[in-house]
Amino acid sequence: MRVFVVALVASLVYLASARPEGKYTTKYDNIDLDQIIKNDRLMHNYVKCLLDQGNCSPDGAELKKTLPDAIHTDCAKCSEKQKEGSKKIMRHLIDNKPEWWKQLEAKYDKDGTYKKKYQDEKDANLKI
Repeated sequence: MRVFVVALVASLVYLASARPEGKYTTKYDNIDLDQIIKNDRLMHNYVKCLLDQGNCSPDGAELKKTLPDAIHTDCAKCSEKQKEGSKKIMRHLIDNKPEWWKQLEAKYDKDGTYKKKYQDEKDANLKI
């Protein structure tokens, strides 16, 4: 689903536990996503964590625990920074790591909703 985008970034960086206000923690909001994107080993470790193929860091484990809720609620508990970060990570995976994206998509977005939405947005921007 489309939420997978939001949730994955959350999974890669931001998401942790829900706060009493009903929002996910912002504890990881200052992580440099560009550094993660540039580091295939680090990015792949997050992907393997989410796919139950490897060990999870504390933030990865929290993300993995929170991801199903984020997907189910269309990331309603995410901050704006988390939503933007999720889009950044998802777009990077789709454009640059399609093999990793396919595996994550098979588990979290079986109908390909996010990839279709992203492609539609990309095509619309090319027409402008």
